[in-house]
Amino acid sequence: MQEHTPKENPSMNCVSEKAERRAVFGKQVKVLLTPLSMEKEKRNKRPPQKRLLEKFSSNEGPSEREPKVKKSLDDPTTRQIRDVSCKASSSPRGVIPSMSSVHHKSSMVSPTKTSITADHDSENNWDTDSEGSNSDVYLDGSSQLSAYERKRLKNITENANFFASLKLLESAARLRKMATKGQSHGIKRVKPKKTEAETVRRRSMRLQRVDPSGVPLPEIPAQPEPVIDEYPRLPPGPLPMVPANQSKSSELMDTFLDTWTKISQINSNDAEKHICNLERYKASLSHMILSEDAVTKVVKNRIYSVAIHPSENRTLVAAGDKSGQIGLWDLNCKSEDGVYVFIPHSQPVSCMYFSPFNPVHLLSLSHDGTVRCGDVTRAVFEEVYRSEENSFSSFDFLADNASTLVVGQWDGDVAIVDRRTPGTTSELIANINSKTTRTVHVHPVNRQYFIAAGAVNVCIFDTRYLKPNGNKPISFLSGHTKSVASAYFSPITGNRVVTTCADDTLRVYDTSSLSSTIPVLTAVRHNNNTGRWLTRFRAIWDPKQEDCFVVGSMARPRQIEIFQDTGERLHSFYNVDYLGSVCSINAVHPTKNILVGGNSSGRLHVFKD
Repeated sequence: MQEHTPKENPSMNCVSEKAERRAVFGKQVKVLLTPLSMEKEKRNKRPPQKRLLEKFSSNEGPSEREPKVKKSLDDPTTRQIRDVSCKASSSPRGVIPSMSSVHHKSSMVSPTKTSITADHDSENNWDTDSEGSNSDVYLDGSSQLSAYERKRLKNITENANFFASLKLLESAARLRKMATKGQSHGIKRVKPKKTEAETVRRRSMRLQRVDPSGVPLPEIPAQPEPVIDEYPRLPPGPLPMVPANQSKSSELMDTFLDTWTKISQINSNDAEKHICNLERYKASLSHMILSEDAVTKVVKNRIYSVAIHPSENRTLVAAGDKSGQIGLWDLNCKSEDGVYVFIPHSQPVSCMYFSPFNPVHLLSLSHDGTVRCGDVTRAVFEEVYRSEENSFSSFDFLADNASTLVVGQWDGDVAIVDRRTPGTTSELIANINSKTTRTVHVHPVNRQYFIAAGAVNVCIFDTRYLKPNGNKPISFLSGHTKSVASAYFSPITGNRVVTTCADDTLRVYDTSSLSSTIPVLTAVRHNNNTGRWLTRFRAIWDPKQEDCFVVGSMARPRQIEIFQDTGERLHSFYNVDYLGSVCSINAVHPTKNILVGGNSSGRLHVFKD
């Protein structure tokens, strides 16, 4: 049968279509047709598809079943039926393709590959809906969906409403929450104890603390564990001057002490200080070299202080280390025979001077709270000042005859000590309102003044007005932003002060007039970040030159630098062959061109003409 156009009789089309569908499905299927008079109007006034879908999806009604059709996806007949239905839905109303072609093609396929079943109740419902309500929908032009499509949308909506009424999502969320709360972290299995009888170790009656008769012995009271002091203090009183390196024979020791006594005789002319011309001074620095025999290990650990004997006939150098040792090195002897090591302290020796009045005396200060004087004539280290509560940092001579001392303490106080009075106590302990005092230094001309450097504040005090509390400085050196390691007056006039600060700056102040606040005269950028394993730098003045100071350096190659008070670097002492470490602590001979640098391994380097 061929397709019918809209011009043909609609009743004939309807009869033929019903016959064809009975042949295909085996049951009666009704097809609703639109009158030809309304075909053109429906084409022009077709409502949007989205609006129709929303309208039909919102309809509610009793649940009905769709026809159950079992078919194979690869069945040609199934594909032909699906194609015909698609064409019918997309073609204009009144133009329905003939089913004869479909029937003809389906008859050529084996019946075993196609199985079509339909539920009778569903078919009756389908016919009823198509006859009752479909005509109204098509006549008013409010829908363009077939009865099958509307039935399918209705079933989808009903199924969704049915599953929503079951509240499966809420139940799943509630079960998930219950499972999360009741989640167990695992149950440890209790291991059954072994039923085997364990062998009991035999213990003697001594370990069981019972006597042979079986009576228990009385309990011994527990003894407290002894507190081991890492740096035990040495006993008070004088200590014999006996070298720690026992390889030294008594004859060599006696010879060394005699030599020390002889070179300590100072002439009046030797004590005079002269200022050299700057050009001559720079030329003399260039002649100072470091040789192989001028480098040796004097003490065991890191060097904290260095001192040079003022004799011009013989070079004698002293070094104090971290463990309390003091090493004396006679450079006129061989390096091995000229080193003598003594242990007068138990903690770092942070300050040490040969007495300017009588160089047979070597005064040393330690963190262990003692100040001792090594007397060569008596071969002892006598005790000058001792404190059981405080730790000392530095000292200096208040009088020209070295009879009185000003001692700085780590807690910030300073002490005035008179060596002429009996005992080892101080005359006065003054609070100078500082968190800590690292160095103290006395004015070379007006010896009643001393400068104290501590945390950030650097102040000048007058010893004549010191009292236990409420002390105020006469001058304040401003400009420091971090802790100050040292502050020293210039050696001849005291008109300059050089400070070494942890903010990587060397500062020079003009102290010719001691006003209340002294501004910075010169600031030199200098790397002072020595770290944990190196002794902090302390810039010191050259005793022979009023306006030049010496300081260690972190630069490579390793070197010792000399600056002028204007900030100009005059010279650098270095030797790539014999100087390969940082010399943090330095000392300069008062009259000769001798410079000594000490490193953190106990080694001394001597630059000389």
